[in-house]
Amino acid sequence: MIVTTLEGVTAEKFAEHTGWAPKPEGLCRGEICVPAPGSLRGDGTVDVEAAALRLGMPLVHDESHGLWAVGPATMGGKALATAAAADPELITRDGNPFKLSALHGRKVLLVAWSSY
Repeated sequence: MIVTTLEGVTAEKFAEHTGWAPKPEGLCRGEICVPAPGSLRGDGTVDVEAAALRLGMPLVHDESHGLWAVGPATMGGKALATAAAADPELITRDGNPFKLSALHGRKVLLVAWSSY
């Protein structure tokens, strides 16, 4: 969600752009509710900073452009919501196809290089 100010963000706008509906019991997505006291103000607006803190959402300010960006909720404060990677089919040096899923359960470092 990108806004020009953190003031006046309605509960409806916050829910539309983040998927989290501010309610008196907290911030809810489906049946999951996270306690977030102070996130929903009495006038129906959202304290975006408090909500972002409770949900582990990154909140950044671009002062030169006058914009605020709120990233996706992570619940654990990590940048990735999932660690699931794509399963590309690569070609070995011998010319045989190889899928990364063959290494399931192991740590993998994938290094790519290109001349252009």
